[in-house]
Amino acid sequence: MCLIVFAWRPGHALPLIVAANRDEFYARPAQALAAWEDAPGVHAGRDLEAGGTWLGVGPQGRFAALTNIRDPRQAQGPRSRGELVAGYLRGELGVEAYLDEVASRSGQYSGFNLLVGDGRQLGYLHGPDVAPRLLEAGVYGLSNAGLDTPWPKLVKARSGLQRLLETPEPPQLLALLADGEPAADGELPDTGVGMATEKLLSSVFIASQSYGTRASTVLIVDDQGRRRLIERSFGPFGGHLGEVELSV
Repeated sequence: MCLIVFAWRPGHALPLIVAANRDEFYARPAQALAAWEDAPGVHAGRDLEAGGTWLGVGPQGRFAALTNIRDPRQAQGPRSRGELVAGYLRGELGVEAYLDEVASRSGQYSGFNLLVGDGRQLGYLHGPDVAPRLLEAGVYGLSNAGLDTPWPKLVKARSGLQRLLETPEPPQLLALLADGEPAADGELPDTGVGMATEKLLSSVFIASQSYGTRASTVLIVDDQGRRRLIERSFGPFGGHLGEVELSV
């Protein structure tokens, strides 16, 4: 997952709204959003190469999502980051306890951003650090750097979510995620991957022959804990492959 914008508003009629794009190589096999037969109550997409996931919900109001850190100089961890999301959704540890446990072994993974919540708390861990924190109410964005690092696509998507908060309907949230306009050259971050790649990765929705946005996901949670999930799947050059909607 390479872009997540979300509104966390405890006590509101819609306490959690999430709009997220998962960017990955098209050749990496994945399963679309579905119930996991081997994990009752878990609903998520699935990385069929390593078995984890990038975003999902689980029993007792659990929610988790992940983005990777973009830094070609970082050491590659021996474990798959997607297992961090799956481990929380399957597990029983609370938000703080789970993030503390992950922080104690974060060196086993390449850099990541991890969000986990249970309807009462929403916590965040920036993988290179060992200091998880609980988030206060607000509208946030995550891409492939730290929380709210002002990359152009993050700023654009977060502002778009802010404008939709009064009436957050899935079609408008999905349209926000479908923005394929790249950032201006002068606004591009320098993450060490070269200008052409920075340009490709600068749009909210990425499309190319081999790498791009594989899934766009919207999650809306109400104050009764009811969760609505909508996911669109894409192939090379942004070709639409299907859509799944679940209410759990």
